[in-house]
Amino acid sequence: MSKILITGAAGFIGFHLSQKLLANGENVIGIDNLNDYYDVSLKQARLEQLFNRKNFQFFQIDLANRSKLDELFANCKPDVVVHLAAQAGVRYSITHPHAYVDSNLVGFTNILERCRHAEVQHFVYASSSSVYGANTKIPFAVGDRVDHPVSLYAATKKANELMAYTYSHLYQIPTTGLRFFTVYGPWGRPDMAYFSFTQAILSGKPIKVFNYGKMRRDFTYIDDIVEGIVKVTNKIPQSNLTAEKKSAPYKIYNIGNNQPVNLVEFIETLEKHLGVKAQKELLPMQPGDVPETYADIEDLMKDTGFKPKTSLDVGLKHFVDWYRSYYRV
Repeated sequence: MSKILITGAAGFIGFHLSQKLLANGENVIGIDNLNDYYDVSLKQARLEQLFNRKNFQFFQIDLANRSKLDELFANCKPDVVVHLAAQAGVRYSITHPHAYVDSNLVGFTNILERCRHAEVQHFVYASSSSVYGANTKIPFAVGDRVDHPVSLYAATKKANELMAYTYSHLYQIPTTGLRFFTVYGPWGRPDMAYFSFTQAILSGKPIKVFNYGKMRRDFTYIDDIVEGIVKVTNKIPQSNLTAEKKSAPYKIYNIGNNQPVNLVEFIETLEKHLGVKAQKELLPMQPGDVPETYADIEDLMKDTGFKPKTSLDVGLKHFVDWYRSYYRV
């Protein structure tokens, strides 16, 4: 039974991953700073679901606090670290750049350093499909160049991949980065479009549809994402130390649904499950956004057997059912 440290355990993906690992009999150590980027009560409600599970410990720690992290690693001695804590959101990075430097660069470095000194078996971390930025080749493949980020958020995630590679190369720490593609589902993030659309539609308010609806997203249901993370966590990258070649124990994967959906179709599916028609406010593209995301997941499927199973119709129904129950609407 492994000790798995999950940063961002009160977040959307961290909460669901914690539930899955606990159900699998693992020991889970969760940390989160419970910041107010979105509704803190939702984060606390997620944690309440975890507190009554055995083999779960939680610590409220900010990634910038090196002494607290040192103490945590010394006392808990995790075997594996899944680093999901980060300042999220493309649009927020336009107005709050320092939040991304503090969390996604300084915080990431602090976690890497703790992993180095603790000699963890595997460091798995969240990257993002945003790293593909201005790329026009579709679908996005891990081997594509990602040199043109169009938001500071994307730039910090690309920096994380480079930092992880450096630590894998210098210290032989096995690291795996996951480029997530538009994750959705119950207990999700209120700043995501599907969540804010639902909130607005049920309140009788118009929804903001950017790029006049000419967008496509590789929406990926949370259960599929978590299944993929678990598979990746168990697939530790190996070094190649032959005389001819030396490679670091480092991997990057796309993790998505591999089936992009038009935004208009997405809204129609959401309307169907809500039983309410949306009022639409058509707007131009937002700074930092991209018109399409589409994940090439061949490497992940080949290496781990990952295969997303949840259709948009089923996934949105699960979300709407949860939303109505949680908010009593």
